[in-house]
Amino acid sequence: MSIFLRKWKHAVLIIVLSVYTAYAAGPLFWVSMMSLRTTSEIAHAPYAFPQKFHVGKFAEAWVNSNYNVYFTNSVKVVLTAVAIVTLIGGMAAHCFARYRFPLRKVLYFTLFSTIIFPPQITIIALFQILVEYGLYNTLTGLTLTYVAFQLPITVYVLESFFARIPSDLYDAARMDGYSEWRIFWKVSMPVALPALSTTIILNTILLWNEFLYAVVLITDETKRTLPLGIQKFMGDQLEDIGMIATGLMIAIIPVVIIYIFFSEKLIQGMTAGAVK
Repeated sequence: MSIFLRKWKHAVLIIVLSVYTAYAAGPLFWVSMMSLRTTSEIAHAPYAFPQKFHVGKFAEAWVNSNYNVYFTNSVKVVLTAVAIVTLIGGMAAHCFARYRFPLRKVLYFTLFSTIIFPPQITIIALFQILVEYGLYNTLTGLTLTYVAFQLPITVYVLESFFARIPSDLYDAARMDGYSEWRIFWKVSMPVALPALSTTIILNTILLWNEFLYAVVLITDETKRTLPLGIQKFMGDQLEDIGMIATGLMIAIIPVVIIYIFFSEKLIQGMTAGAVK
């Protein structure tokens, strides 16, 4: 009876996972099929399988629709923002976790409290600040915005991980003559690689798909990011559904590749237990 029960539970689990996988992957598969069809074909039969694969749409979107420019802008902004967030966030998290200094709790609470506020309430003030400093409609201004709004959650995630590193490691490093700066680079950062990998992957995916700040802070065609480039095919009277799907696939493919190659690191970072 116990063997039958285990097999029954195993079968139910497989069915549930299969249904969830189909539910999650279904929209991606549908968009990938639409990206290979024209708008007229999609309008005639939205859910049909492509009779002819219009692979040339990707080259057309890449060259004729400036997707090469949008893609390059997204890469520049996202990689720069993630690098700065990881470096500053790691340093700040290390300080909050390992040192005791005046106003530590106040600073940490202030930083953490910014997470609970919706980003929409900051748009007007952010717009005025960037205009005042000449950073409006620039990739530099967008990058700094991404850094500012991803830094609190990065510090929060890394601080909890740094706090679990045994103090004996730091005491041993100090006995070996390591300065506090070398301790950060030689002890904290290597041990915290699972958590760092998690924040890097999550920040990359979130910023790659970010739309709100980009649409408000960027108006120049040559400075658009990929999400803004997709909006280009959406009009008041007519929408080029086929090219929208093609643009979505160009934006989705890098995220899928990141997940395929780094999903194990992401899981390890999110499930990391006490450091030994």
